[in-house]
Order: sequence, then structure tokens, then C-alpha cells
Amino acid sequence: MSNKHASSLTAVARIEVRFNECDPLGIVWHGNYVNYFQEGREAFGKKYELDYMDMYMKGYATPIVHLSTDFKKTLQYKDVALVETTLRKTDAAKIIFDYIIRNEKTNELICKGTTTQVFVTSRDMILSLVVPEVFAHWKKKNGLQ
Repeated sequence: MSNKHASSLTAVARIEVRFNECDPLGIVWHGNYVNYFQEGREAFGKKYELDYMDMYMKGYATPIVHLSTDFKKTLQYKDVALVETTLRKTDAAKIIFDYIIRNEKTNELICKGTTTQVFVTSRDMILSLVVPEVFAHWKKKNGLQ
């Protein structure tokens, strides 16, 4: 899989489609792709040591404020999805992830998506207009600054 943001970081999660994620036709219900994006972010966090609880303990939460998905094909029960999660490089006080989901067996593009997260103070949920020090440190450690 290609990384369209060459200076960014990418991780891949492998997900076997579970029975409870499918509609009566055996096709993955569209809302479950949001969960696949979450699993992609979890894999990214493990690979690059981006720990949301650590960030929370240091005073910041990162709610999602934007989500978009473009569906191309469907996944079915027992298919294996590969969720490629790429951090988009930005100087803004936000975290933007791009997702590409492919069928592992056929390599067909299933969907693409994007999420945008902002920083709010964990205590009173006030929006941060500058990159918090904890995230700036993480970016520097990972060669993004």
C-alpha cells in the first residue's frame, strides 16, 4: 500500500469481519466502518506510542469533529480488511488521519475515509488553538517537526 503523505506515518490493522457487523445480506453495515477506523487508530497508536490516555492525563482530550467516508465496494462476513491509517502532516492544532480499507484477499479498494480530531482540555473541554506541548513533543520524537 502506498503512503500518499510521504512525510507522514502509517500503520496497518488487520480485521476479520465478524458476523455481528453484517446486515441480513451478509454485507458489512456501513456504520461499522467507523469502528474499523477506530481500530486503525488503535494500531497506529500502538506502533507509534501515541497514547490517548497519556495525553488525557497530561490535560488534553482529542474528540473527533469531522468524519468522512467514501464507499467503493463492500466487505462480507469473514472477509479480512486491511485498514491503512496515515497521519496527515499539519501544523494546526489537530490530528488528521486518512484511511484506506482494502480486501486482503483481492486487494480491492473498499473505502477511503478521513477523521479530524481537535485538542480540548480534559478538565473543562476548552478548545486549544495551539498544539499542546505533549503532542508537539510526540511529533518531534517521530520526525514530524
